[in-house]
Amino acid sequence: MDMERDYLLLDGDCGLCNRLAIFLDNRLAKGMDIAYRPILSEDGQELIATFPKKQQDADSVYLFRKGKSYIRSAAGIRGLLYMRWYYKMWFPILWLIPFPIRDVGYRIIAKYRHKIFKKPETCLFRID
Repeated sequence: MDMERDYLLLDGDCGLCNRLAIFLDNRLAKGMDIAYRPILSEDGQELIATFPKKQQDADSVYLFRKGKSYIRSAAGIRGLLYMRWYYKMWFPILWLIPFPIRDVGYRIIAKYRHKIFKKPETCLFRID
């Protein structure tokens, strides 16, 4: 696994995660690159093993960006930084929302995502 590259680690059997990867990939800003991996994949587990212990046990979406790891809402909001300007402009606005409130919102969505979004028949994450 290339540790110089940025990775978004998502739940491989979640319809929301699958849609998120497709949404993000189709809207990447020119010159931006990010790889997607299922959390439970061998590559995903290797990368998570390098994160701080508190993050390793998070059971969350993970973003590995410029050599640093992020989880939950911090990972999700930073995903905007890969997107075209009209999505990227939301980053500073959403960052103003206090961390505890952002993470409560993240946890609510995470709790019900399997009930709301149908499990994909195949994981469409780009493996490269």
